[in-house]
Amino acid sequence: MPIFASNTEIVAGVGAADRIVGIEAWTRFPPEVLDRPRIGGRLGFSVEAIAKLRADLVIVTPARQAASQVLKPLGLIGIPVIVLQHGDVEQVLRNIELVGYALGEEEKAATLLARMKARLDSVAEALRDRPAKRVYLETGSNDRGGFLSVRDGSYSADILKRAGGANVFGGPRAIAQVSGEALLRADPEAILVAGTSKQAEGVAGRVGWDRLDAVQSRQVHAVPRAELLIPGPRVVDGVERLARLLHPDIRLLLR
Repeated sequence: MPIFASNTEIVAGVGAADRIVGIEAWTRFPPEVLDRPRIGGRLGFSVEAIAKLRADLVIVTPARQAASQVLKPLGLIGIPVIVLQHGDVEQVLRNIELVGYALGEEEKAATLLARMKARLDSVAEALRDRPAKRVYLETGSNDRGGFLSVRDGSYSADILKRAGGANVFGGPRAIAQVSGEALLRADPEAILVAGTSKQAEGVAGRVGWDRLDAVQSRQVHAVPRAELLIPGPRVVDGVERLARLLHPDIRLLLR
């Protein structure tokens, strides 16, 4: 039983979707598992529900204290737990291999990984010797005039880097929340909004943002949140999509 959408996608990716007995409330993919019982969500997870489903393995990540909530009680009743941490794209790949091994699906995991690595290599070759585009990647905003971006050392930042982008708020003092004033000073070449087209279209209407090079050159794009914020097999889709947006002339070089 995977807790978190990312782990569900990994289990399904290695060919074990039929063995998933429960999911968390925010799981949206793949469609064939969406009828499974929910065992929790943002407010926590039910060890009792997991036990009732007779899960023989639980896969979690540390986010929202999921690991601390379930690790000890599940251990007390004899249900093993795998805790996955997704630091960057390479670690996502290693986690897919680990899950394949744990489920006895090594061959299917190896096949999936071979396809993913080939696609990543294709993007890397297409971008070889090209300068990175300076990018602001927005993952959210709040009602106090703050905007959320990605930190260096995260898989989302690694997706951006592999796609030929340079995070304008990266570096050793990278922060996840920035102000509109900081964005105006950074003046990125491109703005990527993890969300809908409507959200991306709203960027130009923010006070002062019409002065940004990215807005004036129409380099503001919406990107699916699932491809940037869920560390599973679809991270490669995110790399390819961002590479095409940031470097449109390489489109024919990518599969």
